[in-house]
Amino acid sequence: MKAVNITFKFQDGQPDQTHVAAEGESVLDVALNNDIQLQHNCGGVCGCSTCHVYILQGEDDLPEISDKEEDFIDRAVNPRINSRLGCQCVVQGNQNIVVQIPPQEFLGH
Repeated sequence: MKAVNITFKFQDGQPDQTHVAAEGESVLDVALNNDIQLQHNCGGVCGCSTCHVYILQGEDDLPEISDKEEDFIDRAVNPRINSRLGCQCVVQGNQNIVVQIPPQEFLGH
C-alpha cells in the first residue's frame, strides 16, 4: 500500500504538521485522525463547502475535480484556483501533498 506525507499549513499561524496518509485516505480523513480542525458539516460526502482547503503541492496525484465539487467550491469562503474540498482529495499517487487550511471560525454552507 502506498503512503505519502500530507503537510498541513494553517492560515491562523499554527505550526505546520506533517502526517502519513495511506492510499485511499482523504485529506479530511488524515486531518480528523490527527486532531486537526477541519470543518465537515456534511460528514465528508461532497455535500457542502466546509472542508475547503488550498492545495499548494501534489495536486497532480489527486483525483480530478468533479463538477459537483466545483459547484460547492464556488460557495466556499475565498475560493482560489487551487481550492479543493478535503473530502474529495483522496491519496492515489506517490507525490507528497501540501495543504493550506483556511481559518475555521465560520459557519459553512
